[in-house]
Amino acid sequence: MKKLLTFIGVALISSSVYSQGSPDYGSGLKVNLNPEGDKFIRFILWDQLWLRNSQMNPGSMVGGEATDNTWNIGNRRLRALTYAQISKRYMILLHFGINNQTFINGGATGTTGTGGYGNGKKTQLFFHDAWNEYAVILPGEAGKFSLSLGAGLHYYMGLSRMTMASTLNFLTVDSPVFSWPLIDNSDQFARQIGMFAKGKYGKLEYRFSLNKPFATDLTPVNTTDPSRAVAVDNNGNPNFSKAGYVEYQFLDEESNTLPFKVGSYLGTKKVFNVGAGFYHQKDGTRTSVNSNIEKHDISLFAVDAFADIPLGEAKNKMAVSAYAGYYNYNFGPNYVRNLGTMNIAATDPNFIGNKAIAGPGNLQPTIGTGNIIYAQAGLLLPSQAEKPKIRIQPFAAYTHKNFEAFEKSSSQFDVGANWFIDGHHAKITTQYSTRPVYTNPSEKPSSKGEFIVQFQIYL
Repeated sequence: MKKLLTFIGVALISSSVYSQGSPDYGSGLKVNLNPEGDKFIRFILWDQLWLRNSQMNPGSMVGGEATDNTWNIGNRRLRALTYAQISKRYMILLHFGINNQTFINGGATGTTGTGGYGNGKKTQLFFHDAWNEYAVILPGEAGKFSLSLGAGLHYYMGLSRMTMASTLNFLTVDSPVFSWPLIDNSDQFARQIGMFAKGKYGKLEYRFSLNKPFATDLTPVNTTDPSRAVAVDNNGNPNFSKAGYVEYQFLDEESNTLPFKVGSYLGTKKVFNVGAGFYHQKDGTRTSVNSNIEKHDISLFAVDAFADIPLGEAKNKMAVSAYAGYYNYNFGPNYVRNLGTMNIAATDPNFIGNKAIAGPGNLQPTIGTGNIIYAQAGLLLPSQAEKPKIRIQPFAAYTHKNFEAFEKSSSQFDVGANWFIDGHHAKITTQYSTRPVYTNPSEKPSSKGEFIVQFQIYL
């Protein structure tokens, strides 16, 4: 069978139990470098296209016109990943691509208006990951213990399973984003430059890293009232950050070849894990009180659990996927970051009324000093066909945020379904999401909604 799948050293490795849920695709495009196949280069390519209708925050305009609702289409992710197993101990990985390109933004840096580099055009291609890795102790060499060391721009950022999630097999349409707490401030799209150690001891898996965060330089707003001080990202010459994540895998063991954690196995594995992680950087943020600058540590902690359980022994039976996590964040007093995925709106200067504190479009208070509880669950519905054309997986998620900067906490939910044409390799995801909208920090937030259709395909 393998000979049939191989042509001039290029193979599509087939596996009916591969984690992406497809019997036709396995480990992507693989080029063998020796006859034994233990030295190889693997390529993974993918695209995620979003069609979206968004209710806008009060005080928004798009294309120079005030609006409270708009349609949008854009490339959420367009990526390529390749890694080479040069020997059984040495691996090198490169991951590059673009994110968040719409008709109006996400284009080449510093460009505006009509023309060759106008609105949204020729978006920047950049590296997400680039690291080398060496297996000091291979599995089986020292009993239950294994150890690999690596260095470069990497994704071993600790904290939680969702912090190191694969973008190819989410249960919901995307990450809740708060699980990437440094996103594009002191990291490069959830990555930092540094060194990492990973491995296993039996069913216990560990990941630790020591990194030099990217420099941040926001200026804190001065206040005379210490209770109103607001921390901002300003780390000067950054101190090294420390991060780690440890989990116990009670049932099937997961692969740790790459850092990317699977979001839904579609019944191809029986998994139940419990984990805990942390991230710490000394003097990562600053406040200004009576013109005196005070530095604050960034201290983040999380505990979580993940389960993916097939229901029934026969093929194409049901499977349940679930994740729950508690996140405790301390960035300094009253710290809040307002983020909106592929936000296309600008502030309407003529708006009369209470604008959203977060800003225009789909911005929301995403990350902040305080506590976050998050849970998601999905059910892969059964099918009687041996190779069904479409399998359906309805899901729901809930987020509760209690940030120090607001007197009232917020709750939001996502509900939708994955429509699997060929496992995660070809799927359509539909999702409706709510988000909190604060117009006054002492009042309960209102809510806005967003409907997304995602088209995903990858090799």
